Amino acid sequence: MSEQRRGVLMGVSAYVLWGIFPLYWPLLRPAKAIEILAHRITWSLLFVGFLLVRSGGLAKLRSLDKGRIRTLAAASCFIALNWGVYIWAVNHGHVLETSLGYFINPLVTMLLGVVVLREHLRRPQWIAIGLAGLAVAILTIDYGQPPWIAIVLALTFGGYGLLKKRAGVGAVEGLAVETALLFAPAVGYLASLEANGTGVFGHGSWTTTALLVSSGIVTAVPLLLFAGSANRMPLSMLGPLQYISPTLQFLCGVLAFHEAMPPSRWIGFLLVWSALGIFAADGVVRTRALERTIAR
Repeated sequence: MSEQRRGVLMGVSAYVLWGIFPLYWPLLRPAKAIEILAHRITWSLLFVGFLLVRSGGLAKLRSLDKGRIRTLAAASCFIALNWGVYIWAVNHGHVLETSLGYFINPLVTMLLGVVVLREHLRRPQWIAIGLAGLAVAILTIDYGQPPWIAIVLALTFGGYGLLKKRAGVGAVEGLAVETALLFAPAVGYLASLEANGTGVFGHGSWTTTALLVSSGIVTAVPLLLFAGSANRMPLSMLGPLQYISPTLQFLCGVLAFHEAMPPSRWIGFLLVWSALGIFAADGVVRTRALERTIAR
């Protein structure tokens, strides 16, 4: 198998695993979202720490300057909020809205590039953002309020990606620093649950306890697969794979959890998919134009 094919396989595997997360988090009940989040942070740090020790990657962490650590500290706040909202939403019957958040994430990221990095967008990109805005307006009417879960997920993950880009740290090393910065409050919260006798860990079924521990592996494995795919295939090929996750989340919401999809909601999602189609087509045209320019 060629390196590029291996990269495609790893990329698809990463996005499929992220896409079926809605089937995993409900298995951790009766633990509440914040307890699950605290366990996810704790066990993720222990797992990636083990990987870094085995691979000799700790030296990379020691070389990080204070500026990068501050950037990763901000990123850790974004990803903690993203994880917490996502887990809460899935376990409270809002899987479709989480899929919407990750569908519009590329468009929100593009908009953040304009606001924060002063990037300039092409006309098709503005059209895509406009369609996404119209979709949010329609879904606001449908839900009776703005789709806050989708908006928060898109903004936090977009902000996280922007900060990670500025930090310039590898995926595993970055996750290690981020979870290390969140480790003390996470463990403190879990200790308070144990002191109050309200924690689920070790007090419920053994399967729930095992699943809480496995949340670290569940978090790290797709990230490792994604990092491996990014090193083996061009970003122009990796980009389209990102839509696998929200598509699978959408299917989980409709088929596994039987969430309602009235006509107005279908219209909103169709507008988002149209926006993504324009966004993807513009990216393909732009990439081919650059390739022709380089070939000359």
